[in-house]
Amino acid sequence: MVNYKKLLVVIDPTAEKQKALNRALLIAGKTGASITAFLSIYDFSYEMTTMLSVDERETMRQAVVDDRTEWLTELVNNQVKDKQIAIDAKVVWHNRPYESIIYEVIDNHYDLIVKGTHEHSGLKSVIFTPTDWHLMRKAPAPVLLVKEHDWPEHGNILAAVNVGTEDKEHQSLNQQVTHTALAFARTLKGQVNLVNSYPGTPVNIAIEIPEFDPSDFNESVKNHHIQSMQTFAGTHGVADEHCFVKEGLPEDVIPSIARKIDAELVVLGTVGRHGISAALIGNTAEHVIDALDCDVLTLKPEGFVSPMQK
Repeated sequence: MVNYKKLLVVIDPTAEKQKALNRALLIAGKTGASITAFLSIYDFSYEMTTMLSVDERETMRQAVVDDRTEWLTELVNNQVKDKQIAIDAKVVWHNRPYESIIYEVIDNHYDLIVKGTHEHSGLKSVIFTPTDWHLMRKAPAPVLLVKEHDWPEHGNILAAVNVGTEDKEHQSLNQQVTHTALAFARTLKGQVNLVNSYPGTPVNIAIEIPEFDPSDFNESVKNHHIQSMQTFAGTHGVADEHCFVKEGLPEDVIPSIARKIDAELVVLGTVGRHGISAALIGNTAEHVIDALDCDVLTLKPEGFVSPMQK
C-alpha cells in the first residue's frame, strides 16, 4: 500500500474542477491519509497602497485572506463526500506560490504534493518557469502532477527506470521509482510496467571512426539494456511482458509506451536540477510531462535536501 499519511493539495482558484483535490480524495479514501487543501494568494494592488498605514494595509490583506478562506472552506465541504477523510483548508499570502508550497511542506512534513497541471507551450516553459517545474526541482516531497485522466482499478502504472546505468544515484532512483510504482499498484489493484530507453549510436563517432560498426554497437547496447532489464525486473517480480526496452530519448520513449498501454500513472525520478543548468538542460520529468495524457509522479533521490531548506 502507498504509505502517504499527509497530502498537500494545491488548489487552483481559476479552475472549476479541482482535479488535484479529486485525486487526493481517491488516495486518502484508500490509505486513510489526511488532506490539506492549500491556496497561495497575492494581490499585486497591495504593492500600490503605500499611502495607507501599516494597519490599514494589514486589514486589507486579512480581508482578502478571509474571503478566500471562506471560499476554499465551502469548496472543500461541497467536494468531500466521504466524511471519514480528515481535511482542512489553508490560505496563505505569498507572492511566489511555489515558495509558499515548499515552505508549507518543510514546516509541516507532508508526504506528497498533489497539483493539477496546465498546458505550457515550449517557448513559455523556457522563458517563464512554471510552479510545477520549481516543485519538481526543489520540493523535498514527491510531486504528483494530475491531468484529466481517470484512475480505474486494474489499470496500468508505468515506472521509468534507467537499468543500464552504473551511477549510484540513478540506481537508487530506480529502486525508489519501482517500489513506489508497486505500492501504488497494490493500492489501486493495478499492474506495474517498466520502461527503459537507451541512446542510439552517436553520429559523430560513426563518421569520425571509419572502422566503427554502428550496427554491432547498437546491438550490443540493446542487448545490455535488455539483459539489465530482465535482471532488474526479476528482482521486483515484474514479468517480461510488462517490460519495455526501446532505443530513443526518454521524452519520446516514455510517452509512447504510456500511450501504448494506456497508463493511468507514470512514475519517474528527477535529479532536482535548479539554476542555470535546469534552465538550459531541464529534467527528463519536465520534458516528459507535457507529452503525457496521464498523471506523473516525480521522486527525488534519497537524501535530497531542498535548496530552500533552512
